Order: sequence, then structure tokens, then C-alpha cells
Amino acid sequence: MKFGFIGGYSEVGKNMTLVEVNNEIVIIDMGLYLPPVVGYEEGDPRDLTREDLIRIGAIPDDNKVNKENVKGIVFGHAHLDHVGAAPYLAKKYHCDLFGTKYTIGVLKTLFDDKHKKLRNNLVALDFDSRYRLCENFSFEFFHMTHSTMQASLVILYTREGNIVYSNDYKIDNNPVLIDKIDIEELKKIHPVKVLILDSLYGNINAKTPSESVARDMVREVIEELKGNRNAIFFTTFASHIPRLKSIVEYGRKLGRKIVFLGRSLEKYVNVAKELGVDFSDVEIIGFSNSIKKKLKDVNEKRENYFIVCTGNQGEKGSVLTRIAEGDLPFAFRHGDNVIFSCRVIPTKETIENREHVEKLLQERGVKILKDVHVSGHGCQEDAKILINLLKPEHIILSHGDPYKVKGNKEVAKKSGYKDNNVHIVEDGQELVI
Repeated sequence: MKFGFIGGYSEVGKNMTLVEVNNEIVIIDMGLYLPPVVGYEEGDPRDLTREDLIRIGAIPDDNKVNKENVKGIVFGHAHLDHVGAAPYLAKKYHCDLFGTKYTIGVLKTLFDDKHKKLRNNLVALDFDSRYRLCENFSFEFFHMTHSTMQASLVILYTREGNIVYSNDYKIDNNPVLIDKIDIEELKKIHPVKVLILDSLYGNINAKTPSESVARDMVREVIEELKGNRNAIFFTTFASHIPRLKSIVEYGRKLGRKIVFLGRSLEKYVNVAKELGVDFSDVEIIGFSNSIKKKLKDVNEKRENYFIVCTGNQGEKGSVLTRIAEGDLPFAFRHGDNVIFSCRVIPTKETIENREHVEKLLQERGVKILKDVHVSGHGCQEDAKILINLLKPEHIILSHGDPYKVKGNKEVAKKSGYKDNNVHIVEDGQELVI
């Protein structure tokens, strides 16, 4: 079997992996790398073409992929660094796109937003439903805990051995909204020839806390706001449906009207609602003119509203950034509250953007609470658990540059692996096993 590392092995983002057996190819993920888009200064990044996005490093460069041999494109979950390049790349392939129901729902919104005509079939599959793709490949989605709905391990079954793709995962024994992992079923995925292992936090010697810990953090923050008459703004990742659910459930206790503001929130939450997640008492507003109208009312009656909005990374064009810059009809006052239920993505662009927004809020006397959050990515102890459960013959370390991932190599070596069975690779390389 041959692996092609198209993206996500020299950076955190634009994930795309190629697996080839006997001239048949499966591609896993087509992700976006946001920093080049955020930092683009030559015009409106929304006008960039596929070729432009490849040139600036925002999407994977798949020009050398033999597209005629690709039998399917499989998406492990719905985060943009795994699905965000599909509207630009997928039309070059003559095959179906596969994901869980939530992932496919998000993909549909991405194609609609980019006004891209969908030439591929979108196929939504249930967990643990094995699908025969072609002569050399079948696959299934195995439920995995992460920071969005219906995230999965992708299990590829081939004549040369089984491959488990774990971008992204953590071992969460007490998750929120979603089920815990079925450890006994996970043990049955044997033998595993290759594990592609998310190593974003492979350099951290710890166990990633459960989402239930973040839920308790949200509860404590909101309880401290009872009786507060100032504005309350929460911001988190729009795709983090479990976190949003916690924010809403505890936010109701404040007796305020809960409003979601922002296009990405509208997209992700509406897909979740279609799958039965209850946000029925939340007003969800995605488009700019309606957001402006609502914020005029919030500005006059701020004690009546609990606002959840986009802008947790200080993104240009997000609701929170536009408010802070005076581009929307709401003015923060001394004593207002902004809670960041996230961590800053560690890139130069996002760090600068968040610092810019925080500085503007501080100048207004806003009370800022940060890091009300736990990660959706496994640390070294999570990696140890997954490796010992699956017992793969080979491990390929992914989702970060060589510095980030090298800690998980030491984890593997402590579990008995030799250097030539644990692979640190970079974008553009190939590996034959």
C-alpha cells in the first residue's frame, strides 16, 4: 500500500491523505488551512480561485494526484480543516463523497455558500455500516469523541491490511451530547496494519480532559453572572455543538433571550437541528442585515439578551470583531461581559487577530474571561490508549509539523515500537508499506 501526504503533515490544517492499493485510490479529507486566507492582503479572499488558494497554501495541492484512479473521497468529520477545501477540489474527481449524516449536511452548506455546482454524489452513512467501495477497498465510520458531532475513525479495509485514520480524536469517557466510545468494539478492529494518528498535542504529556469538564466551567461562569445587568456575549467554535448545547442549557437560567449571531453558527446549528438536537428556543440569525437589526435592540435592552456570536479567534468579518471595531450597531460599555469558550489557535495570524479584538474590548472596560474550554484533541495519554487498543503494525503521525508530532513517537516507542515502524512525514512525501 502507498500513502500520499497531500496536506496536514507540515501544518495544523488542510488535511488530505491518499491511500493506494493496486492502482485504486481512496482520499481521506480535503481540508482548509485558514491562516493564509486570514492574512491575505492582496484583495478579497472570497474572490480567490482554486489555483490561487493552492498558491497561497490555503488548500492542498492535489495537482499530481491521478484523479482517474480515485474511487472515493471520505471525510472523517465536519471541521473546516478537514472538509473546507472540498468545494474547490472535489469537482476534479469522478467519484462520490462520503461522510456521516452531520458531516454531509455541513458539506452541502459549504457547496451552497461557495455557489459551487455539486457534480459528485454526497453519500451519508451510519456508523458501523461497512461500505464496499471498489475491488481493493471497503470502509466504515467508527464513532469517536471529538469537539463536533458525528466525528469518526475512518476504517479502511484492504487486501493488504486494515488502516485506521484518527484525524481527529480524543478518548472521552464522559462526553456531552454524544455517546462515549465503544472500547470493546474498538478492540475488534484487528489486525491493524497502519494507524494514522492525530498528534496535534503529541508534545503534551497529559490526558485531554473530558468535555464534561468544559461543561462545568461554562456552568460556573454563567452562575456568576446571575443578576448581572450588563451585556453578556459568549463565543466559541461554531461547529462545537456539544459546547453550544451546554451554553444554551445553562444560559436559560439567566432568564434572558438567547440569540445566536453569525453565518457559520447558523450553518452548523441548523444541520444539528435537522438531526434532532434541540435549539428550539434559540433565535438564530446568520445574515448581516438581520444581525444589524437585532443588535440595535440588544444595544438598548442589553439586560434582556444572552448573545452567542462568531469571533472566538478574532476573525475579520466575524460578529464580535465587527462590534469591537464599531462596524455594527452595538457599543460595549464598562462592565459588559465577553466569554471566550475556546483557546487561540496557535498561528501568527490568529494570535494577532485575537489580541487586536481583546485590546479593543479592554479599552471599553469590558470584562473578558478566556479559556473556558477543553480541547477535542488527544494528548500523549490518549495516544497511548488508542495505540494499545488497536495495536497497529505501523503508525503514521499526522496533524502537525514534525516538532508537534514527535512526542507521540516517544509514546509509541515506550509501547514497544521500533523507529522504522513509526513514521514522521511531511506534505508532498510518499510512503510505501
